[in-house]
Amino acid sequence: MSALLQTRAPDMHPDEWQARVQLAAAYRIFDMLGWAEMIYNHITVRLPDSVTRGEKQFLINPFGLHYSEVTAGNLLKIDVQGNKLDAHNPWPVNPAGFTIHAAIHESVPDAHCVMHTHTTNGLAVACTEGGLAQNNFYSAQLHELVAYHDFEGITIHAEEAPRLLASLGNKPLMILRNHGLLAAGPTLPLTFVRLWTLQRACDIQVTQAALGRAIPISEAVARKTTHDSFQFDQRFGAGQDVFDAMTRLVEQRHGTSYKS
Repeated sequence: MSALLQTRAPDMHPDEWQARVQLAAAYRIFDMLGWAEMIYNHITVRLPDSVTRGEKQFLINPFGLHYSEVTAGNLLKIDVQGNKLDAHNPWPVNPAGFTIHAAIHESVPDAHCVMHTHTTNGLAVACTEGGLAQNNFYSAQLHELVAYHDFEGITIHAEEAPRLLASLGNKPLMILRNHGLLAAGPTLPLTFVRLWTLQRACDIQVTQAALGRAIPISEAVARKTTHDSFQFDQRFGAGQDVFDAMTRLVEQRHGTSYKS
């Protein structure tokens, strides 16, 4: 039995425990990067059919815990209606978490993982009329990968879900206008590197704006750059190597308590 499975409950499917450990590591990575928003925002993972027997279920952070407190054992398992499926877990569910995330997990077949942030620079770009500018190394890797959704207030109302899904379409990334950033993908590592690239593009854009007019990147070059970007190519790990490195860094700095 691998080290990742040593502390799982005896009656828990090993695939669920692996998903829990990976997701808990992601919360610690977000905290280390400064992407945490106190107890708010979410990273969610849809559990595989081997665990759910075809039901749509996903893991989400307990509402009330800081990202640095999230562990494999205290993650909540819920259905797409936001119902807790692990009665022993005392923590509540944040309605703003399952409204967006459940809609995407339920309706987008490829959305195994969904990540949402309110980083300062991500939110700053989301507040601009032009959105993401095509003028830097990172934004050039995201040609035609970013959708936009207009702000409707705090996302706790189910009636917004169809409009949000229509805005997302088949894009893996979305800028929620006046709100923040969102990423969805078939694996947690790939979702992470895509969101990281969008965040870096926003960081550069906000910093560059103080320096004057930027040099634009042509659509042809942006299309080629996105095509050539190694992190979106399944042959090169699709972000797994990056995620593993960041997990090792978390363990070196903060230990392995996220696995408990």
